[in-house]
Amino acid sequence: MATAVVEPATKKAKTPYAHTREAFLKVYNTLRDEVVDDALLKGQPADAQAWMREHGPRTNPPANQTARTSKLSAPSPPLAPPPMLDYNVPGGKLNRGMAVYDVIAAIKGKDNLSLDEVFKANALGWCIELLQAFFLVADDIMDGSITRRGQPCWYKVPKVGMIACNDYILLECALYRVLRLHFADHGSYAPLLDLFHEVTYQTAHGQLLDLTTAPPAGAIDLARFTKDAYMRIITYKTAFYTFWLPVACGLLLAGEARPEALDLARGICVDIGQYFQIQDDYLDCYGDPSVIGKVGTDIEDAKCCWMVCTALEEASDEQKEVIKANYGLKDPAAVARVKAVYGELGMAARFEEYEAASYSRLSKLIEEQDLLPAGVFTNLLAKIYKRKK
Repeated sequence: MATAVVEPATKKAKTPYAHTREAFLKVYNTLRDEVVDDALLKGQPADAQAWMREHGPRTNPPANQTARTSKLSAPSPPLAPPPMLDYNVPGGKLNRGMAVYDVIAAIKGKDNLSLDEVFKANALGWCIELLQAFFLVADDIMDGSITRRGQPCWYKVPKVGMIACNDYILLECALYRVLRLHFADHGSYAPLLDLFHEVTYQTAHGQLLDLTTAPPAGAIDLARFTKDAYMRIITYKTAFYTFWLPVACGLLLAGEARPEALDLARGICVDIGQYFQIQDDYLDCYGDPSVIGKVGTDIEDAKCCWMVCTALEEASDEQKEVIKANYGLKDPAAVARVKAVYGELGMAARFEEYEAASYSRLSKLIEEQDLLPAGVFTNLLAKIYKRKK
């Protein structure tokens, strides 16, 4: 059985805690070393531990993970693979993980939080980031992606390849090690375990819907691309783990697990998550790859996305034929023809209208509820409104 790590239970911070990316990353460094040094791994071969943490020269997360590269091509990786955890976990925007603290601070007041509460909030946040890394490594393999966060996808790194299939399992396992090390004696341990298992299950179903909705190569069936099918995919694949999970973690840790509060939060978070994914689909088509860190491939991959579903609702028969003839082809000219139809339909302007209406509707929904502090949700919404990456 793992040895529980004990933090101060009630000690208040002498100086206000600044919830910055840097402060959050310091907690990652602690948790990473605890996971690799966990008592259960003491008998494991040194090479296995080194793969996770120390393979090759020890480095900080690549700078291009936090500041996107200005070029479409990712930098050449070192001859030896970098540490698996450092390469895959801390390099994103970290909005999911940092949101757990924001939720607790909104409920209890940031100046009323103990050092233990701050640490536990950040530890839970890193559990979410580990889950995110697990999903992304697996998703990149399934989609055949090339770059992620401005660098090669993990399975594309020399000497990694399909070892990445085992690595994404290790990433999921690592989050449960963190939970056990820091929450085994906490009253929310069982509900947290259930929450992570439930959300993982939901997200896997969302991925299944995404994969099975894509038509076979050379057999585009426009009837597959409906708004109903699309909303099911994004609710399960994105909304639950991106917004509901961090908010639910914060509510459990703050002792706000009333059924009515959880139900309200779940509904609002799903709404925000749907808006977030629609933004993502727009950015896949119109975003700057040097800013978003990847080249959009929804058209080439024949994805059931907001762009094509909305376009098909408004397109003429002639425009639908252009989409049918070119959607799903890995040919720049075919992609350009689909984007030309999007331009004719004014898809960029349609998205701007959707974004403004969604923000207004969500803001009103948050303002009118009185079960939870508005800050639980407004912090999430503020981080994504009109985002460019």
